[in-house]
Amino acid sequence: MSAGAEKRAPKRLVRTTLSGQIAEGIRASILDGTFALGSQLNEMELASTFGVSRGPVREALQRLIQEGLLRSEPHRGVFVPELSPADLLDIYFVRRSLELVAMRRIMEKQDRRAVVADLSAITEQMKDALKREDWLRIADLDMQFHRRMVDEARSDRLSRSFATLQAETRLCLQMLMGGYKENALLVEEHECLARLIDEGKVDPALAELERHFGDPVRTLERANALRNKEKLDAEAA
Repeated sequence: MSAGAEKRAPKRLVRTTLSGQIAEGIRASILDGTFALGSQLNEMELASTFGVSRGPVREALQRLIQEGLLRSEPHRGVFVPELSPADLLDIYFVRRSLELVAMRRIMEKQDRRAVVADLSAITEQMKDALKREDWLRIADLDMQFHRRMVDEARSDRLSRSFATLQAETRLCLQMLMGGYKENALLVEEHECLARLIDEGKVDPALAELERHFGDPVRTLERANALRNKEKLDAEAA
C-alpha cells in the first residue's frame, strides 16, 4: 500500500462512521414515530439537525433506502414507506412461515445449548428494558431474538429471506408500538420459547411460536387506540 493510500484510509473510516451514526439516528426516529410512516425526509433539514454537511446525510439516507426503511421517489424525494393492514398481515404471514421452518430445523439438533444460551441472554436484556419501560429497546431485542432463531437453522437462504423482511418488520413495529406497551407478557413469551427449545418439545414449541405471532391486526388496533388516548390526554392537559 502506498503512503498516499495510507493517509487516505483514516478519512474514509471517519466518513463511514459518521454516516453510520446518522443512519442509526434516523433509524431510531423512524422506529419511535418521530418520522411517521409516509413522512418526507429533507436532506438539508437533517444536516442542520445533526450539525453536519449534506454528504454524510446523503450516505445515511442511501443506506436506509437499501435497507428498505426509506423509499426514494424520483422528482419527489425520500419518504418513510407507508404500510397498510394488508401489508402488515402479509409481512407476518411470511415471517411466521420462515420461523416455523427454522424452529423445526433447530429442534432436530442434538445440541441446542448455544442457541438457548443466546436466547436466554436476550430475554434477560428484555427484562431490564421492561423495568425501564424502554419499548424501543424491547422492540430491537425482539428482532434480535427471532433473527438468532432463524440463523440457528444454518440455512443461508433462509437467513437471507428473513433479512429482507427485517426493514419492513421494523416499520411494522412503529405501527405496533402501542401494542408493545400493553403486552406485559411479551418477555414471558420469549422465555417460554427459549425453554421449549431447551427441552426439545417440538409440537409445544411450534404451537407457542404460532401463538406468539398472534393477530397483528388486533395488536395494531390496540396500538391505534392507545395513540388516540395519549393524543386526547395531551390535548386535555
